Amino acid sequence: MEVNKETCIGCGTCVGSCPVNAISFGADGKAVIDQGTCIHCGTCAGVCPVNAISE
Repeated sequence: MEVNKETCIGCGTCVGSCPVNAISFGADGKAVIDQGTCIHCGTCAGVCPVNAISE
């Protein structure tokens, strides 16, 4: 999964939805996905209100 930094609004919805806690915030206030932890379930992409997360 990848975060489009230009679209991400830093709302945190994805952080709360991730079942393996693979998402955090970077210094820029945008979501960052730890690729080593991410299981590619797509939950974060499904809850993102601005569609900033994609496969």
